[in-house]
Amino acid sequence: MQSLINLWNDTGIAHIESGQAIMMLVAFGMLYLAIKKGFEPLLLLPIAVGTLMVNIPGAGMGWSAAEAAIRSGDAAVLAQFRDLLGLAPDASMQAMLDAYHHATAGLYKKALTLGASLGFESGMLYTFYSVTIASGVAPLLIFMGVGAMTDFGPLLANPKTLLLGAAAQFGIFGTVFGAVLLTDAGLMDFTLQQAAAVGIIGGADGPTSIFIASKLAPELLGAIAVAAYSYMALVPLIQPPIMKALTTDAERKIKMVQLREVSKAEKIIFPLAILVLVALLLPSAAPLLGMFCFGNLMKESGVVERLSDTAQNALINTVTIFLGLSVGYKMSSDAFLNGSTLAIIVLGLIAFCVGTAAGVLMAKLMNAVTKDPINPLIGSAGVSAVPMAARVSNKVGLEANPQNFLLMHAMGPNVAGVIGSAVAAGVMISFFG
Repeated sequence: MQSLINLWNDTGIAHIESGQAIMMLVAFGMLYLAIKKGFEPLLLLPIAVGTLMVNIPGAGMGWSAAEAAIRSGDAAVLAQFRDLLGLAPDASMQAMLDAYHHATAGLYKKALTLGASLGFESGMLYTFYSVTIASGVAPLLIFMGVGAMTDFGPLLANPKTLLLGAAAQFGIFGTVFGAVLLTDAGLMDFTLQQAAAVGIIGGADGPTSIFIASKLAPELLGAIAVAAYSYMALVPLIQPPIMKALTTDAERKIKMVQLREVSKAEKIIFPLAILVLVALLLPSAAPLLGMFCFGNLMKESGVVERLSDTAQNALINTVTIFLGLSVGYKMSSDAFLNGSTLAIIVLGLIAFCVGTAAGVLMAKLMNAVTKDPINPLIGSAGVSAVPMAARVSNKVGLEANPQNFLLMHAMGPNVAGVIGSAVAAGVMISFFG
């Protein structure tokens, strides 16, 4: 009988907590959306699997070496961690875990080193997270791949659309100020760094959101990543009502003139010019924009086709797998199931809606002061959900006028939105990092 009791106590079922069970259901919900509904499956599916694995009781997949050491319950080990973390001799295991999770960067690293020196190993998902996200490598490699798949031609053919991409970033900064004001009013509890990380969701740019969250608010990374990619997937549902509410039927029928042909030299010079200009003015934006422009230069130069193909396909797919699993590490029940998560989801939606509206309204303003008409629908593509936002602009335009093809025109502000979100990220890091 005792053997059966010991066997039962060794199972995860015996130790599962309600929060872990809820997060497993959340993981199955994400799998349903990814597989059945096709909502951003390339990233949502690995995030869901990572969420499932990190919430398995006792598996320790999301434990660092320090957390594994503390959870071992060994008296000698706990004594060393109490001394390191500056806790009382009778501090509980939970108190040590809380102190470790909220430790300064230097103390956190010392705890990791101590855990490893005592022979404890980090879990798989924690290792993935350390290599891909905590280091900042994965978002940068994805930006390189996106750059290799991007065509600056529509933006260069109609430079005015750069203003639409810039206007759409208002959702980011507006949400940051809103989160700060709500915190000051006592309605929310965000630091400036956390508010900045949440606001980036308004750019509808998953890699940028993950990059900023890992730098400014790693404790919120899971919720921010899920919100960012969820809204990217829901672009076809969220944007059309806003676009139609802010435009008239006549405006949606506006036909834009044929874009001029852009030379190869222009396409080669532009990413270099953007990189140098932005890097000199805002060095903190250089990593994201640098990798984006590097990927685009590989594509447009035509002399490194193998490298460009790798960046567009094999490399970006590989990184996406590990990035998704690493985000799952931050989806443990204790990190995700709290009031901040709901606030992030709501603020992220507001940021995205405001960014969409700002792009449309900027196009309407430009029509009031310029001769060549711009279909306001392409302003919604200023959020950097490439190329889905541009496709939505084209779809709504075709509904108003079956002869109105806006896809290439919408790609201008869409690409400008990618640049804008990278610049916004640099501003956030510069101010709050």
